[in-house]
Amino acid sequence: MSNALKLTVPEGKPYIDFERDFDFSVADVFRAHKEPGMVSQWLGPRGMKAEMDHYDFRTGGSYRYTHIGPDGSRYGFNGIFHTVRENDFAIQTFEYDGYPDVVSIDFLTFQDLGNGRCRLLGHSVYPTQEARDGMAQSGMEGGMTEGYERLDELLSK
Repeated sequence: MSNALKLTVPEGKPYIDFERDFDFSVADVFRAHKEPGMVSQWLGPRGMKAEMDHYDFRTGGSYRYTHIGPDGSRYGFNGIFHTVRENDFAIQTFEYDGYPDVVSIDFLTFQDLGNGRCRLLGHSVYPTQEARDGMAQSGMEGGMTEGYERLDELLSK
């Protein structure tokens, strides 16, 4: 798979946009975002294990998971799924335990490209410029790139 992540971090704006194409259908990529057993296999950078406390990808659902590093370090995340439309769109909040009180709102759009391919578009809005800059500098791009590579590998099986 050679579909690169395109991350846009505009200067002076408190948001981050991303775009990633997949050589799989919208239904497959959506299912990989919906089913906790699949999410835990691809979410996050290589070398991290995802431990799901709960993950309910539906309108009004919520999630809580922890990434566990090779050294045993734990990184907790949680949020609420505000809107989920099957094979189309999702709005969720995202909060990292390491930065309490900083919650982003994430919009995901699943776009059918035809021929069994799709594009995932994301727009993440942060409460402050400082929060956005911190996320952009946290290794987000590398973690997302590796996670989506892992998603490609999972769907290839």
